[in-house]
Amino acid sequence: MTVPAVDDRIVPPVTEIGATTLPSPPASGRVFAAARRVRLGDVSPRGRARLDALARYLQDVARDDSADAQFPDPMAWVVRRTLIEVTTAPRFQEMLELATWCSGFGGRWAERRTRIAGDGGGAVDAASTWVHIDWRTAAPRRLPEEFHEVWGRAAAGRRVSARLILPTEPGADASQITWSMRACDLDVMGHMNNAAHWAAVVEAADRLGVALSTFRAELEHIAPVEPHGDLRLWAQRAGEGADIWLTVDGVTASAARVRPLESSASS
Repeated sequence: MTVPAVDDRIVPPVTEIGATTLPSPPASGRVFAAARRVRLGDVSPRGRARLDALARYLQDVARDDSADAQFPDPMAWVVRRTLIEVTTAPRFQEMLELATWCSGFGGRWAERRTRIAGDGGGAVDAASTWVHIDWRTAAPRRLPEEFHEVWGRAAAGRRVSARLILPTEPGADASQITWSMRACDLDVMGHMNNAAHWAAVVEAADRLGVALSTFRAELEHIAPVEPHGDLRLWAQRAGEGADIWLTVDGVTASAARVRPLESSASS
């Protein structure tokens, strides 16, 4: 399944690009809550929850919210862009409370905010732009009236676009890092899962010596990664952070940016 091409002209002018800010919880409307514990397979050797684990939490609670709301075909969404801010990394065995809500929408996509709070002080905020698709064709599909009935009140009329903003080609100073796709990276749609893209970010940051403790990370999906492609990972330092790309058969599949949280506003 391909990452849908999105045309911003299908909605009226918007004020913000989706998943670039972190709106506060809504004054009214649906907020879905869930809980989970940080397990052994989620953490680094230092015991901190990894970015790919956090990405799994985000996609799982999104699907659970859609299913709980009895939204038709809760799997008919693909993530386009995600922003994650880690103020305090959750740690091994920490119990987490996740709250998620709709914070904006366009004609064929919506922004989902998620807040993660741990009983040991873990604090993570995230926003993702999800494109609503026709499951059979993978073409973007207009949000149905049921969507607005369930989540519209929380969004409070805020409109966002699905534009991508990160550089789409590896920088001139980017170096290649050995990386290959594993069978377990593929999901039910037959392409590399969102969380596996974040695993590549974790690998690149570690190779470059970039600390992932308190930070802001962004990842955008540009093209699908299907089995048996020529997958390559590229990364370069950017001050105390990193810029990262995954390419497949010479085409950029995803782009990511990681910055220390205290300096992210100026990046």
